[in-house]
Amino acid sequence: MKKHYNKATLIGRLTRDPEMRTTASGIAVTRFTIAVDRFRRSENGEKTADFIRIVAWRRLAEIVGQYMKKGKLVAVEGALQLDTYEKDGMQRESVEVIANNIQMLDRAEYSESQGVQAPVGQENTV
Repeated sequence: MKKHYNKATLIGRLTRDPEMRTTASGIAVTRFTIAVDRFRRSENGEKTADFIRIVAWRRLAEIVGQYMKKGKLVAVEGALQLDTYEKDGMQRESVEVIANNIQMLDRAEYSESQGVQAPVGQENTV
């Protein structure tokens, strides 16, 4: 039997400050977007990037909300999640990465919080 893996590893800069909230059941969730540079440049020679939405849950969400800010460089490891939904009568798709590990790569400001992982047994899902 073959095993299938869903693992995404990205390095990019936050496009804005993370947005943290708490669910009705008291679980912290933080959402943010990172810009990940592409290897190829555009036809006119400019750098291009993909904008990837990231979601962190529980303690990881709290740390992200506390320490990360717009422009900071981070490495994110997690699982790709694709959802479909209907809006205005049209079928739409949504893609985001559910973070399991976030490494803050801007060194000066993050001495005690580097390499934050979701606790074992508390995967980042509701």
